[in-house]
Amino acid sequence: MKTSSRYVDGFLLVVSKKNLPAYRRMAAEGCRIWKKYGALDYKECVGDDLKPKGVTLTFPKIVKQKPSEVIIFSYITYKSRAHRDQVNAKVMKDSSMNDPKYKNKPMPFDMKRMSFGGFTVIVSD
Repeated sequence: MKTSSRYVDGFLLVVSKKNLPAYRRMAAEGCRIWKKYGALDYKECVGDDLKPKGVTLTFPKIVKQKPSEVIIFSYITYKSRAHRDQVNAKVMKDSSMNDPKYKNKPMPFDMKRMSFGGFTVIVSD
């Protein structure tokens, strides 16, 4: 294992099961755009094993998951925090991010229950 100067944006959110196909399409487009502008890696993951034995504070408790929802964990990897800022600035200026047809379209997930943050990688292989 080595230390790394890489940087990761991490996200935790809930998606209604009926909206999962729409979320997947949106995420695939997001992947395309972020990678176009230099993101090193982009992952969108659906929760599968979220109630491990012996763990008190599980993801379902954190996001107050309802039976009709799935939990998404996603992350985007960059060279550094400065690189993340550069990539995100380019992404936000991309014409597909500002397409008028999406202006009043609701997101396929609950924005109020999404959490995210930036992280400096301290161990990597």
